Amino acid sequence: MNTRTAEEHAFVIHAALEAATWAPSVHNSQPWSFAVSGEEISVRADADRKLRFSDPAGRQLLISCGAALFNIRTALRCQGYEPVVRVLPDPDRPALLATVRLGGSVGADEHTKALNAEIARRRTHRAAFTDLPVPDRLIETLVQQAAAEGAKLTPVRASEAVRVIAALTEAAQNVQAQDRVLSLEVIRWARPPGGARQDGVPADAYPAEPAETVPPFAQRDYSWRHDWGTTADQSTSTSTGVVALLTTAGDTREEWMAAGQALQRILLYASAHGVSAAFHTQALEMQHLREFLRQELCSGEYPQMIMRLGITFEAKGAVRRPLSDLVD
Repeated sequence: MNTRTAEEHAFVIHAALEAATWAPSVHNSQPWSFAVSGEEISVRADADRKLRFSDPAGRQLLISCGAALFNIRTALRCQGYEPVVRVLPDPDRPALLATVRLGGSVGADEHTKALNAEIARRRTHRAAFTDLPVPDRLIETLVQQAAAEGAKLTPVRASEAVRVIAALTEAAQNVQAQDRVLSLEVIRWARPPGGARQDGVPADAYPAEPAETVPPFAQRDYSWRHDWGTTADQSTSTSTGVVALLTTAGDTREEWMAAGQALQRILLYASAHGVSAAFHTQALEMQHLREFLRQELCSGEYPQMIMRLGITFEAKGAVRRPLSDLVD
């Protein structure tokens, strides 16, 4: 029987919400808000932060919120509670993505503690990696981590397939760069050096010039006609890393939430072993290219994320909105 006081419950919930804010999100848009009622947390979509042109269905938004949900689950377990989760609990309230209630007492295992320790340390990478290899055994474990959340992680080993994914990414990036509306949507989330906002991609989080990898994986042009960004050391960072596809059997909102939870579980486990991830979502934002990937490289499953996994020694900061702006 759990005998903790209301004050202790409030502390636990606050810790879980703090953890949620560190989840990755497309362009670091942080498209979530939370409500607390007693011992229950509600995870909600923030429609004002949705990418209306590149993500009209809200797929990337739900993946981002799924990652935040995984952080809540992990933090609660480390605080001694089993999270009782309901995903998309009310069809009449589509913005309500999940509820999490404090369940019975539970002791966190070492695996959960290791994931929890990485929540605030994990960083998204936006350049090339060092030539240090990612161990095959670690990749195999990441595949298992994804499966535990109902998704599938497939490392792309064939060089021909890697070139196809790189070419699709570059094609999508080039097309989107010519679209003024889509370009402005990306620029909305680019932050100039010294900017005070606590969302979006800060100038020290991406290279000023495209990273040189073979094959080349196109990066978002966050600097757009500015000299923002950092100068990468091409003498030590030249590797593409391990290209991997995160897929689900279907393409429903439930599966988008599952993909987000699987993604964060992968990222935290990788981070605990010194491995970072770079994301490439451009081709997935164009339906015909996403369908091509599904049919030709994903065995009919729906691609939810394209990523590169590798090792980097670059230390990056991070910006997050204060919890006071996110919780009702």
